Amino acid sequence: MSEGQRQCGAGESDAGMLWDFWYPALRSNQLSGRKLRKAMLLEVPLAIGRDAHGKPFALRDVCPHRGMPLSYGEFDGECVECSYHGWKFEAHTGQCREIPSITSDSKLRPERIYAGAFPCEERDGYIWVYMTAPDSPRAEETPVPAPELPKFGARYSIAHLSAEMPVHVDHGVIGLMDPAHGPFVHQSWWWRSRRSIHEKQKQFEPIPAGFRMSAHAPSSNSLPYKILKLITGAPVTTTIDFTLPSYRFEQVRSGDLWFSSRAVVTPVRRDLCRLDFCAAWNVLRFFPVIGFILRVLGPRFIAQDTDTMTKQAEGLRSNPHLMLIDDADRPAKWYFQLKAAHLEAKRSGGTAPHPMEGPVTLRWRS
Repeated sequence: MSEGQRQCGAGESDAGMLWDFWYPALRSNQLSGRKLRKAMLLEVPLAIGRDAHGKPFALRDVCPHRGMPLSYGEFDGECVECSYHGWKFEAHTGQCREIPSITSDSKLRPERIYAGAFPCEERDGYIWVYMTAPDSPRAEETPVPAPELPKFGARYSIAHLSAEMPVHVDHGVIGLMDPAHGPFVHQSWWWRSRRSIHEKQKQFEPIPAGFRMSAHAPSSNSLPYKILKLITGAPVTTTIDFTLPSYRFEQVRSGDLWFSSRAVVTPVRRDLCRLDFCAAWNVLRFFPVIGFILRVLGPRFIAQDTDTMTKQAEGLRSNPHLMLIDDADRPAKWYFQLKAAHLEAKRSGGTAPHPMEGPVTLRWRS
């Protein structure tokens, strides 16, 4: 069985989810006032809120005393109070500030008790949580900030989409980068059909913790790209980056116009992931064509993927032997190799080798 099959296989003891990375937990507009919201990342329940200054925080949604979810408690803008026994925890550090039941002569020191806390930031309309590994020491700062959607000007429109998929994150990731399913899963008059299938050739190059589909002319059988070229009269180029743990960035440029998107496959449980998609653009910003495509046609597009993943989950329940082929599935192979190298580097304390030695040209039909 290949590494990819082991990572995707049902019933494995290792969930195969990557720790010590940022993941989007909630949309920013889901968090207001002093209300606590539940979320789950990497099978870890979270209680998420905003402090008195509006800064988000994320605590493990379990009181260390008796296991009551902290999200059922009260929040005063600084501390979360457990609804069971009134223990109070500082929102950003998880440090216990008060245990009402102890007496003045007790030797128990509440400040030595912590509820689990995770670094938390707000970017591009999302609440991001840095999921530190269970055995990681508590750190004051994270190594890198939460990822930000690239933007190429001060004025732009922005939109968000999301959908849950009942499969392991690995299947969500390789589905996200799969170039061959489009004409079969996404048959639409405004996108493409089986009749439009033709041979394609793209160059890929290594980047830190990932790979890039080098700048290229986008597919000639996609209507949105044809419209963009008609508007500007300039060539249209697309660059696509994938980096661990599950980030896909795409920039489409034509003259002074641009469209930038980021898709993240967010691991919720070992049998459930979520696609979080965010896009910004200055194309026809005051004429809502792009907004219409994303907000009306976009959910239909994503629903096609979700329906496919739901059906795929049915087949995966029997834990079948799977295969990846060249060249269309080579990015999926790189993903599994990058992931395996990252995990081995964390285990050994060494440096993760990159599976690509240099630029590679791949060919497939879609």
